[in-house]
Amino acid sequence: MLEPIGLSAAEEAVYDALVRRVEANTAELTQDAGVSTVATRKALRTLEELGLATRGGGRPVRFLAAPPDTAIETLLRDREDGIRSVRQQVHSLMDSYRAGTRFTSPTELIEVIVGRQELAQRWEQMQRGALTQVRGFDAPPYSAVRGQRESNPVELDLLERGVDYRVVYAKEATELPGWLDDVMLGMRQGEQSRISLHVPLKLAIADDRMAILPLLRTGDDAVTASYLIHPSPLLDALAALFESVWERAVPVREAVRGATDAEDALSPDEAELLTLLAAGLTDTAVARAKQWSERTVQRHVQRMMARLGVQTRFQIALEASRRGWI
Repeated sequence: MLEPIGLSAAEEAVYDALVRRVEANTAELTQDAGVSTVATRKALRTLEELGLATRGGGRPVRFLAAPPDTAIETLLRDREDGIRSVRQQVHSLMDSYRAGTRFTSPTELIEVIVGRQELAQRWEQMQRGALTQVRGFDAPPYSAVRGQRESNPVELDLLERGVDYRVVYAKEATELPGWLDDVMLGMRQGEQSRISLHVPLKLAIADDRMAILPLLRTGDDAVTASYLIHPSPLLDALAALFESVWERAVPVREAVRGATDAEDALSPDEAELLTLLAAGLTDTAVARAKQWSERTVQRHVQRMMARLGVQTRFQIALEASRRGWI
């Protein structure tokens, strides 16, 4: 249990025995820990160095256990400081690494990954290796069964860890069953989501370190191969492309932002409807995304027009924007 702070199994056994006795000599600890005398003496030297034990007086020498809460907490803080220092150094090392790999090994800058299982493994590895952010274009097709989109449980873990996710969804993705529920779940954990009518390709970028670009042909209904792109001018270009599309995409909102009172607030259905309409989705596409009938969509649109005092969909978007709803 104490291996992360630098203790071996024998050292932990001796420390546990010392904590139970509070004060003990080498022979007593050897018997309690079930290790050799040599191992006990070596363990006690380590415990002293780490501040987990102190040497008392008398003959034979007796050792005192340091209070575990303060002693171990001090070690943990030291380890955390060391980890933070290493993380800061990683950025500098990565800059040097990128500069070198761009020119010394150009044939290794792009890998081709084949097979759904291999793709899934590399996608998870790439996400878990992200330190600050994951960016991506979400669009069909997926590796899942045709007509279904994939959830991303790894994202929820990383959002909780503090990694940012920014995702631009293609209009086609919003029409798939379960899209809204899945996106709202991510947004509640911190995902920043937008919709674009013109997503140029499927793409995922982890920091500025690696990207996955699916290898698709016209008519493909599933992803079975992808390019894995390492630091290079191509990766820089893909990151710039993402930022360009992100700036023009329509934010997805869970609820109104900017409403000043209860009467002006939107219901969840109204907020989602406004987002989909602002993104340019047709009644058919909205119906699929919301799992409504087209007649229900039209009825909600008419109610929104009446509420805003407008007569066209275009005017809905203008008035909603004026009120700070989108």
